[in-house]
Amino acid sequence: MDFKTRIMDKSAINRSITRIAHEIIERNSGIENIVLVGIYTRGVYLAQKIAEKIKSIESKNIELGSLDITLYRDDLSKLGENPIVNSTNIKFSIDEKNVILVDDVLFTGRTVRAAMDALMDFGRPKSIQLAILIDRGHRELPIRPDYVGKNVPTSKNEVIHVRILGVDEAEDVLLSEKH
Repeated sequence: MDFKTRIMDKSAINRSITRIAHEIIERNSGIENIVLVGIYTRGVYLAQKIAEKIKSIESKNIELGSLDITLYRDDLSKLGENPIVNSTNIKFSIDEKNVILVDDVLFTGRTVRAAMDALMDFGRPKSIQLAILIDRGHRELPIRPDYVGKNVPTSKNEVIHVRILGVDEAEDVLLSEKH
């Protein structure tokens, strides 16, 4: 795939994570009642980075989980006979917590809807907030992020590629054209 442009480099991603971490702390008056849950795959790595940044600011660990939404997707039948299912790892109560869902790109809102459905199987959170690295628009559902690294208006024939170390060989955000 040919990339049109690099939207963010590693430094820009790190600055966005720092800003998001500060905004989370400020909006929630600290970290006493919040937990982070990353959506597989890149949302998990971004949630880890946000948790590390919050720890460096607040000198406290924040509870961190990961969520696989595969079985909650509204297009599950289109994924094939044997979709790959990762393990969900939420080893703490989300009851009466402010859950911060973390993902890499917000597009139609369907992934976030599936994530909220999946979270409800784990309890009743006080609130669900959404932290996104890239918001590219084109919502199909009434979902809006609470924390955004960067807004990138795109056309429907463009694709955003978030690459994160730990999953990918580089750390940046690229824009390409669908063929």
